[in-house]
Amino acid sequence: MYVIATFENSTFIEVAISALEQKGIPKDKILAAPLDKRTEQRKLFDTLHRADGFSMFDAAGILGTCFMLLGAIYGFILEWGPIIWGIIGALSGLALGFVIKLIMIKKNLGASNKITSEIVLMIRCEENQWDMVEKILWDSTALGVTKI
Repeated sequence: MYVIATFENSTFIEVAISALEQKGIPKDKILAAPLDKRTEQRKLFDTLHRADGFSMFDAAGILGTCFMLLGAIYGFILEWGPIIWGIIGALSGLALGFVIKLIMIKKNLGASNKITSEIVLMIRCEENQWDMVEKILWDSTALGVTKI
């Protein structure tokens, strides 16, 4: 069976490899492979073939609808009428919602890059060693562990 774990680049991966070797898993059954980091920035706008789960237009649509409704309501009192004030409200709500979401995503993109898996550790072991290997990996602060 294969056990696969991901780690941040730290001394904990070396501690995990040493502990595995002390528990009887030979060096030729352990493979540590570093991952290359993304050099280009993530794109803000989704395409037909790539979506990252961040919608730029949900807040814009909600605020545009709310401001359009308020503009149309108060447009009966104001000079230009409900249609013009509804359009003004919709456009200003769309712009405000887009700017708010843009600021939130820019702030979260920096925060989401703090914990990254940088090293993949693959261990070939017997089925009866799974519990011991899993415990060592979790104790060594693995980000994720699976078995195949």
